[in-house]
Amino acid sequence: MSNHEQHEQSHSSVMRKTMSRRQFLSYTLGGAGAFMAGGVVLPMIRFAVDPILQKNTGGTFVKVAEESAITSEPKEFKYQIHQVDGWYESDPERSAWIARDQNGAIFALSPVCKHLGCTVNWNSQNDNQYFCPCHEAKYSIDGKNLRVAPAPLDEYEVEVRDGWVYLGPVKPNSRV
Repeated sequence: MSNHEQHEQSHSSVMRKTMSRRQFLSYTLGGAGAFMAGGVVLPMIRFAVDPILQKNTGGTFVKVAEESAITSEPKEFKYQIHQVDGWYESDPERSAWIARDQNGAIFALSPVCKHLGCTVNWNSQNDNQYFCPCHEAKYSIDGKNLRVAPAPLDEYEVEVRDGWVYLGPVKPNSRV
């Protein structure tokens, strides 16, 4: 074996893997493109997910009516709440049926029928009951479902402070 053959044999066993210019350019451009795409996409993801990450402040109470205006006969009181849905802020008008029970305690019922979500009215048929005109559902003065509806009317949390009635979040009816 000649010196030349020995020299080639020694170099062939130590052959290094090299990167071609084309591979280097592909990796560099791919990495730079991924970095720029991440810079564009990540803020969009944060923008979409941000409302979900905000802490819920819980139910707040809203001043609705003077305590002296509440009688044993349910009356409809309208009020506004401030709500934030994602990035949209609004002040929708709501209503509640507020009355006193036999013990003088104040309670408030939601006007939303549990059958299909229509609005109920009090004593519209002179029978001292809540009546839903959509499918003739009926409820007692305490919100108990009497006909058609599958569940009683929801109830509001109520607080009385300084002569005013405040309504909080809606909860399942605890009166029936």
